Amino acid sequence: MAYELVSQVNREGAYANLRLPQLLVKSKLSMADKAFATELAYGTLRMQGKHDYLASKYIDRPIKELDTKIVDLLRIGIHQIVEMRVQDHAAVSETVELAKFVAGESKASYVNAILRKITTNRDDLSELARLPDLQRLSIQHSHPEWIVSALYDQLKNWNEVEKLLIANNIPTAPDVVSWPTKSTHQEFLSLGAERIAGCTNGFTIPVIPSDFAPIIERRAGVQDRGSQIVVENFLKTYQPDLSWLDMCAGPGGKAAYLYYSIRELEDSPRFIANEPNQKRAELVKRVIGNNLVVINDGTDPNNFTSKYDRILIDAPCTGLGALRRRPEARWRKTQSDLKELVSLQRNLLASSFELLRPGGIISYVTCSPHLAETKGQVIDFLGSFPQMSILPLNSSPFSNTAGIQEDGTMQLWTHKDQSDAMFMALFRKNG
Repeated sequence: MAYELVSQVNREGAYANLRLPQLLVKSKLSMADKAFATELAYGTLRMQGKHDYLASKYIDRPIKELDTKIVDLLRIGIHQIVEMRVQDHAAVSETVELAKFVAGESKASYVNAILRKITTNRDDLSELARLPDLQRLSIQHSHPEWIVSALYDQLKNWNEVEKLLIANNIPTAPDVVSWPTKSTHQEFLSLGAERIAGCTNGFTIPVIPSDFAPIIERRAGVQDRGSQIVVENFLKTYQPDLSWLDMCAGPGGKAAYLYYSIRELEDSPRFIANEPNQKRAELVKRVIGNNLVVINDGTDPNNFTSKYDRILIDAPCTGLGALRRRPEARWRKTQSDLKELVSLQRNLLASSFELLRPGGIISYVTCSPHLAETKGQVIDFLGSFPQMSILPLNSSPFSNTAGIQEDGTMQLWTHKDQSDAMFMALFRKNG
């Protein structure tokens, strides 16, 4: 199962968080074996940069020239040897048996030879100490150099960067949120869930989400506590009879939490969720209903028929703040992706300005701490639209102080807040 997931993610572009539940549901593995397969696959995907470096020390050609099956097999074997509590002989023999099954005898022999060399020299990474911090941390903690550099630009301290990289590689249980009017705290507690401190409706659960009734029945959502805090902060701006727009709603987690929270406060919320991607729009419809979802290009305000008092822009971004939950994300995003995303974010903000009523509020959110996607966008937006001003999150009525910065925006950090590294800024339209 672990090999299937690693191969499909690396070779077919699958998303681990979507594909793994499908594989688990089909399997007849015990809960313990499901947990082992999950850690083996997710861990391999996270750490494959480091594993490739280690393998390259013992192979006779550049790793890019190896058969892709051998590459993924080596990564799975190395992960067991250096990152898990698997005995060396078991890690090697089981990986070799897998190699025979998926790649054939000759390739299995090659995998066997490389893994045995690694078990003999498993801790021999002493040369990393002689490298500059950027290269050392990139290899040691398995993050591309451009991401490590971007994190340093924010944190300005290599020790802090290293703490964050370590946190990104630690497996974490899923956070879930109880949707008001759909499920209750008492139900969650009766099912063994535990409250998340600092979140109004957040819980951790003792089972995988696909085995948790409120999730199965779409009365609750799997949602990181950072995303929950974002919604709860935005809800602090609530007033009766406002019109709300979720500009980039897919796959629907924030939209559902926001909508059901408003519905708890008033009978017929004026709420619209927009999602330009048809498939993602279908996911949103599943959790809030067909009649509340529209499919528009959010960068063109002419696609909308009315204006709004509250607009949430959960902007498409690099996702650098969710690397612990999305094991393959660090290997898929590039600096060229960043340039395109920054332009899209800027256009979504400009469109939202046109769609916002006077006195209205925009919540700009990214699951990224990158300066170009966060403070850079704030500076650009305020400079382009003098009618807009920051609504500081360190002023009343906001009570959750997690990640609040001097300028009134919010930047959470995985190693400090045990959450995704979410950024949030609130803008008010004057006049």
